[in-house]
Amino acid sequence: MNTAAALNINEAKPLGFPIPANVYAETVVSVKHYTDRLFSFRITRPQSLRFRSGEFVMIGLPNAEKPVFRAYSVASPNWDDELEFFSIKVPDGPLTSELQKIVPGDTVLMRQKSTGTLVVDALTPAKRLFMISTGTGIAPFASLLRDPETYDKFDQVILTHTCRDIAELGYGQELYGELENDPLIGELTAGRVTLYSTTTREPSDFMGRITALIGSGKFYADLGIEKLDPETDRVMICGSMHMLKDAKELVESLGFVEGSLSHPGAFVVERAFVG
Repeated sequence: MNTAAALNINEAKPLGFPIPANVYAETVVSVKHYTDRLFSFRITRPQSLRFRSGEFVMIGLPNAEKPVFRAYSVASPNWDDELEFFSIKVPDGPLTSELQKIVPGDTVLMRQKSTGTLVVDALTPAKRLFMISTGTGIAPFASLLRDPETYDKFDQVILTHTCRDIAELGYGQELYGELENDPLIGELTAGRVTLYSTTTREPSDFMGRITALIGSGKFYADLGIEKLDPETDRVMICGSMHMLKDAKELVESLGFVEGSLSHPGAFVVERAFVG
């Protein structure tokens, strides 16, 4: 794991291509590489940008006349002065093959609209909120975990994060470890957030796909908690397409009804996920 030094944003580098219309051009402030597959980065935030914690934006690079844009969940909460993202590295990916090379001072493009289904307004209030994620699907939950509104609507938050190897769990463990020391929401999170990390390849304390662990009951036994119940619980799901399908089928089989901003319900799924 290594971290690029933070940047004096007045040292931003010149661009090789013009900025498209109606697009923000923001400066990379810091970059942190967790593994050879995962990294996070922070960029300056446009003063006019407003978003709900849990939403995603379209980002790209100024490396072509018609740059490629992809959906990225904002990992920072809506009150943060900067924008944080958590990304996979794809060697031949049209965007990530270049995005993984960014350093402080580089420019990242961002379209001006934010959207997404993983917002607390799409859920009806309940006692417990389960955030089920794989890989970089933890990003929107990093935003929501640092938003006071989450704790206004839910008494307990259970975050699950499944990756192939132990090192890939680092971002989530770091996030969880810093919650209680956060000057804004630390007091709100104390004793109210649980992290359940699992691996699917490298041996670890908890192994297996999260849907299989929930289905077998091991998940509940490991945490010593009551089973999922649509009367008391709400669920958010973000990650690989395979996990989304399995998790959606699982919660629907338990009686959970999908929600939206227009019709809040018992669970939501983010389908515009990259990585």
